[in-house]
Amino acid sequence: MRFLDLTLSTPERNLACDEALLHWCEESEGDEILRVWEASHPFAVVGYGGKVAAEVNLPACRKLGIAVLRRCSGGGAVVQGPGCLNYALVLRTGGDNSLHRVPETNRFVLERVKQALEPIVGPGIEIQGSSDLALQNKKFSGNAQYRKRRYFLFHGTALLHFDISLIEKLLPMPAKQPAYRKNRPHENFLTNLMLPADKVKKALRQSWSAGEEFKNIPLETIERLARERYSRDDWNLKF
Repeated sequence: MRFLDLTLSTPERNLACDEALLHWCEESEGDEILRVWEASHPFAVVGYGGKVAAEVNLPACRKLGIAVLRRCSGGGAVVQGPGCLNYALVLRTGGDNSLHRVPETNRFVLERVKQALEPIVGPGIEIQGSSDLALQNKKFSGNAQYRKRRYFLFHGTALLHFDISLIEKLLPMPAKQPAYRKNRPHENFLTNLMLPADKVKKALRQSWSAGEEFKNIPLETIERLARERYSRDDWNLKF
């Protein structure tokens, strides 16, 4: 597996990069990839089928000048920004039948991430809901997938030092909740790991044996996707 620590200049390019890496692997049958990144400014993101008006407080976002984008994968709305580390894995579906199905893939990847973090976080990490990681019953990581024929993208977040009060302002209570949430507001449901990003990056890199740096960054594809998809209202606000 190759490793890429790359944060691009805009939210649109950062979302485009994850998708472009998946396309690159699918087309070239290249090595699997672990990418990590952390946005310099906050922005909101809905899942591929998310309804923006229901999942995001648009007036609050517009008042604060915060972009609302749509990603290529599923799942609910999140807020990105400083203190929220993102990771993206591009993995082969391969001969393991469990990786052909979404629930089993969630379990496989999240168990690996859990094992990577336990030595630096300590006890209490649990896999919750369909694709969450929680510490002592508080969520610190949400995850989603986008699948092609030979490879799939599995990407997620890790709250490290994020301003959770901003999530309260920008995201209403979701209509669909995992059972363990028990209708708790964001400030009581979410938690930060309070770890330096470099320590988490190192743990993930070691767990996934992502040794060699990834050099073949598909910049043209990233720019095209950012321009033709992630910068357009007919993509971001289509539902």
